[in-house]
Amino acid sequence: MARKTLPLTQRINKLWRVLATGFCFSIFGLGALCLTFIVFPVMTLSAKNQHQREMRVQSIIQRSFAFFSHTMRFFGAIDYSFEGVESLQQDRNCLVIANHPSLIDYVLIASRLPQCDCLVKAAIWHNPFMKGIVKAAGYIPNRDPENLLDDCSERLQDGNVLLVFPEGTRTSPGKPSKLQRGAAQIAVRTETDLRLIHITVEPSFLTKEKKWYQVPDTKPFFRVAIKSKIAIEPFLQHADSPTSAARHLNRHLTDVLFPSIDEKKAIK
Repeated sequence: MARKTLPLTQRINKLWRVLATGFCFSIFGLGALCLTFIVFPVMTLSAKNQHQREMRVQSIIQRSFAFFSHTMRFFGAIDYSFEGVESLQQDRNCLVIANHPSLIDYVLIASRLPQCDCLVKAAIWHNPFMKGIVKAAGYIPNRDPENLLDDCSERLQDGNVLLVFPEGTRTSPGKPSKLQRGAAQIAVRTETDLRLIHITVEPSFLTKEKKWYQVPDTKPFFRVAIKSKIAIEPFLQHADSPTSAARHLNRHLTDVLFPSIDEKKAIK
């Protein structure tokens, strides 16, 4: 099948979005280095303890990510909307669970949360642009199963919000998504309620399979919908063991994070 030729104006717009995306990610990389080596040390110099330092860093991250998101929108690289963000901002002692279709899902969510711990994969700790940020923010690396639950429990007991992408990696468009059981295990073992976030990107953009410069023919639109909370208590009451409760919860999370085609039509 012959490739469809885009109108001239659309080709110009697509080229502009490639340049805008590259410019925005250059800002992101330089900004990350400035935050790590200049802003964080200065802003946390008077912090009394590690907890206060981490809270200050997370607040700076929120403002920086909000600036980055606005910049991508201003230059026309993407557009986005949030639904129900007020309820998310009021959450305390809560696991935030989201699907993961794009590279900047974490950036969009964290841009709306002055306090947001995050469970991050081990590879991020080796990324030269991100390792300084995740370390300064006190994020939890997903590389030490023995201490993972203790670390998560400690943050949640402090009233913190903890963001987890239960897929473990970005979703591959057109392929079935499968959740790892880590998020469900954390919720069950710490007896913590979960806030759901469902993210859609149309057309798909910044997926695992494509490079940043492989932009779609039309501007990507991110829809970040904050859904209702899931109470953990019913899953604990109707299970004969924590393992069984986590399995049932994980199955439920799969259903609500990846609705069927009919349900998607109903939502629209």
